Amino acid sequence: MRKNPKPQSSGKRSAEDVQASLNHELLQSVAQQLMSGKTVEVGGQTIKVERTGSRRFRTVQFQMDGKRYQAIEQNASKPSVWGKLARKGHQVVQFRDIASNKYVAVAVDGEVKEYGRM
Repeated sequence: MRKNPKPQSSGKRSAEDVQASLNHELLQSVAQQLMSGKTVEVGGQTIKVERTGSRRFRTVQFQMDGKRYQAIEQNASKPSVWGKLARKGHQVVQFRDIASNKYVAVAVDGEVKEYGRM
């Protein structure tokens, strides 16, 4: 019986490696501030909460561990699980890695869940 050789590393960080660096306490704080105020404080910096185009969803861009992220209020009219929760009155905030344009986490009523680890 032959043993399977160990897969060789491509040198790239996997999605799991990237997500391992997410600071849940900071994401929780950003989500709460986004939904309740006009500014978000991250690392001593005060950032103005913006509103998106015609639907006027709250959004803010911030830096965490040297990477830029965007927190976005969930669109309650979407048919997804997250949209359904928002329709029921839950506070749902999506987090997007700006460099990769991928959603990396979601906060529901302050509880952060990372995509790929749920």
